[in-house]
Amino acid sequence: MKKMKKNPYHFALGEPLKLTSHGRPKTRREMIAQGFQAGVGSVIGTSVLGMMGANKALAQIQGYGQIDQACGESIGSTRVPFIAFDLAGGANIAGSNVLVGGPGGQGDFLSNAGYSKQGLPSDLVPSNIANVDTTLGLAFHSDSAFLRGILSRTTPTTQQNINGAVIAARSENDTGNNPHNPMYAINRAGANGELVALIGSRTSESGANSLAPANTIDLSVRPTKIDRPSDVLGLVDVGDFGALTKDEIVAVMQSAGLISERKVDSFLQTAYDRGFTDSTLCAYARSTFFADQFSDASSLNPESPDIVGPAGIWSAEDFASNNEYRKTASIMKMVVGRNAGAGTITMGGYDYHTGDRSTGEQRDFLAGECMGACLEYAAQQGEPLMLYVYTDGSVFSNGNVMASEANAVGGKSVWTGDSQQTSAAFFLVYNPNGAPAPLAANNEPANDPNNVGRLTGYQVGYMRSSGDVETTSSPAANNVNQLVQTVMLNYMSLNGEAGQFDSRFSQTGENGAIQGSHGLGSAESRERLIAFGPLS
Repeated sequence: MKKMKKNPYHFALGEPLKLTSHGRPKTRREMIAQGFQAGVGSVIGTSVLGMMGANKALAQIQGYGQIDQACGESIGSTRVPFIAFDLAGGANIAGSNVLVGGPGGQGDFLSNAGYSKQGLPSDLVPSNIANVDTTLGLAFHSDSAFLRGILSRTTPTTQQNINGAVIAARSENDTGNNPHNPMYAINRAGANGELVALIGSRTSESGANSLAPANTIDLSVRPTKIDRPSDVLGLVDVGDFGALTKDEIVAVMQSAGLISERKVDSFLQTAYDRGFTDSTLCAYARSTFFADQFSDASSLNPESPDIVGPAGIWSAEDFASNNEYRKTASIMKMVVGRNAGAGTITMGGYDYHTGDRSTGEQRDFLAGECMGACLEYAAQQGEPLMLYVYTDGSVFSNGNVMASEANAVGGKSVWTGDSQQTSAAFFLVYNPNGAPAPLAANNEPANDPNNVGRLTGYQVGYMRSSGDVETTSSPAANNVNQLVQTVMLNYMSLNGEAGQFDSRFSQTGENGAIQGSHGLGSAESRERLIAFGPLS
C-alpha cells in the first residue's frame, strides 16, 4: 500500500473545484458539476402546462367536497413517493460507498486491485467482513460517507425498515448529456401529485442536471422548479377574498363555476363546444379544490416543526445556514406529502478528483445526510419512499493513501481522475410495514457466496474483478436509457404493477409523443432486474 508523504489541499463544502485536468467551466452543467453554481435560482411558480398535466384528474364539484370523474381520474395517486438525487460531476458510488460485487452479488468480492481502483486500500477491502455494514439491508462499506450521513439523520427504527439495490451501470463522465433522470418515466408509471406531477431543484426540462431519456418526455408534466421553502409556499395562491372563511371561499368559487357552465351552455351547442365547457368547469373545480385543501399555505411549509427545530430533523441554525438542507426539505415535503408525485434533488460539486480524499468524503457525507433526512421524514409521516441516487460517470484512485479527519477510520486512497468504468447507481426503499425482502426468485444463495451476513439487498448486473463494470451483465450496464427503464420497472414492482411495464412504457403522452419500445426484454428476462415485490 503506497503512502503519501503529505496531505494535499482539500476543498471545503461549497467551495468550487478548480481542477487542472479540466478546462475552465463554460456551461451550466459544468458549473454545477464543479460546484461553481449552487442549488439556488429564481422562483418559478407552476406553469399552466404543469398544472393542467398534474391535475387533469380533478373533477367537477357538484357539491361541497364532492368530486366526480368528469375530468378524468382522481387527483394525485396512491403510488409510492419517489425522490432522486442527481450528484452532478461523477461521484464515487461503487466500493467506497455501496458494495458492488461480481456475478454472485454484493458478497462476491472483487480483487484487492479492483477495490484499490475504487478507493479502498488493502486494509479496508470488503473481503474483511468488518468492513461491511448491512444496517440498511443493502451492503455498504462500513466507512461509507453516504452511510454515515444517512445514519446521522435516521433513527434505528427507521433504519430497520429500509432495504435497497445497487445497479452496476457505466455512464459518461462530467456531462449532463447522460439521459439519467427518471422523472418522466416515474410519472408514466403512475406517480402524480395533488398540486403538481413532478418537481426538481433545477430550471431544466428534467428538473435536474442530467437529461431525461427523450422517449419518456411529456412536456405537459414538465417538473416545476423547487429548491427552497419560498418556492413551495408560492405554489398556491387562491387570490384575495378579504375576510371570507375557507368554506365561504369554496362556496363562492363553486358557484362561479356552475354559473359559468350555465352561461356557456346557453349558446354553445356542439360536442366541441361541450368539451370547451367541460374544460372551463374543470378549471373552476381545480381552483376550488386548491382553495379547500390549501387555503392555509403553512400546511406546505418545509420549515414545519417536524423538519426544523428541537423535535425536527435539522436544528434551526443548521437549516438556516445550509442551502442543501433547505433544498432537500422543500422537495421531500412536497413528495412525501403527495403534493408532487416525484422530485429530483441536484447536488453540485461531485467532480471531486482533487488529488485528496477529504473533499469527496465531506461532500458524500452531506449527500448522505440529505438522503437520510428524506427517509426519516417518510418514517415520520408513515409513508413509503423510493430514494434513487445516480451520478454522471465516476472517479478512480491510483492507490496512494492519505489520512483525513473526514474518514472515520485510518487512511483511504485519494481520487485521481474520472472513470466512467467504475460507475453505479443505487436505490433505497423505506416501508413503514417492514424492510422489503428481495423477490424469492432473486434471493438465491449465490447472491451471498461469502456469507457476508444480513445481506438482504439486491444487485443488478455486476463488476469485473478489476473493479470495472461488466458491460454485458445487464441491459442497464452500458446504456443509461435502459438504466432509467430498470428504475421504472422496479418502481412499478413496488406498486404491484410490474406486469403492466410493456403497456405503460409504450403509452402515448398527451402531447402525442411517443414513447417507443424499451430494451429490457421479455417479462421473464425482466424478473432478474427486479429487486423487490409489492410493498405490503
